[in-house]
Amino acid sequence: MRVLISGSSGTVGTHLLKLLSSDSFEIWRLVRSRNEVGNIIFWDPEGCYIENPDLLEGLDAVVHLSGESIIGRWTDKKKNSIRRSRVLSTRYLVKTLSRLRNPPRTFLCASAIGYYGSCGKEKLTESSPSGSGFLPDVCAEWENEANIASDIGVRVINLRIGVVLSPRGGMLVSLLPLFRMGLGGVVGGGEQYLSWISIEDLSRIIVYLLKNEELSGPVNAVSPNPVTNRQFTTVLAAALRKPAILPVPAFAVRLFFGEMGRCTVLASNRVYPEKLASSSYEFLHEDLGLALEDVILK
Repeated sequence: MRVLISGSSGTVGTHLLKLLSSDSFEIWRLVRSRNEVGNIIFWDPEGCYIENPDLLEGLDAVVHLSGESIIGRWTDKKKNSIRRSRVLSTRYLVKTLSRLRNPPRTFLCASAIGYYGSCGKEKLTESSPSGSGFLPDVCAEWENEANIASDIGVRVINLRIGVVLSPRGGMLVSLLPLFRMGLGGVVGGGEQYLSWISIEDLSRIIVYLLKNEELSGPVNAVSPNPVTNRQFTTVLAAALRKPAILPVPAFAVRLFFGEMGRCTVLASNRVYPEKLASSSYEFLHEDLGLALEDVILK
């Protein structure tokens, strides 16, 4: 299978490359730096430029993972960069695919469970509506651009990714130093839900979706066992064999992180992978404690 990947240098992309390399995949990468080596295609999505677009002919699948990190204060400039890096890159990539004589069979585009917004204890599945606010709006626009590829007969998957547990990036890397010093604790009220996925399962889910064509549209890439912030704190502290007795009040999160903290750290997303659970996919990590132990040991 011949697969093109954007965002291959990120946390998810790096791990996915290793998994694909161990399987029967011919891997090509969309890159922004001309210093990269291997099977690469240079692109500038905001400048609407892809070098050697003929190399995209005959691809089996495209996995689009690129996008600026949402971590950081959401100034107007930051929010514009978050939106543009996702929406414009997807728009240009889909437009490029639509011009090919032989477009790919599958276009898998990253999205996020931020699509649903903060919904308290409500159980959310792929059929749940979009929320309101900056993140839901960006995710909805992002997915709408990806869905245009279906007009040329491409199977589109909007992969709504939860909080990724990885030893090399994301939320967990920020938390581990504090928890290892015994400085961790419940954030806000601690009852907000966190829907997580191990980096191993996320990469395996992508490979599964590339090989199995019965699934399309939105797919929640989360463990079937979401937890509250309080539960997550307890399990992470136990995995590290450290106390977690220093709570972080909600007002402190809002003070230091502003809108980003309110819409991510304090948000409650109780999301379930209904489509994956109804398919033949078998999760490697369903239990948070085992997932954290596995990640921490790496």
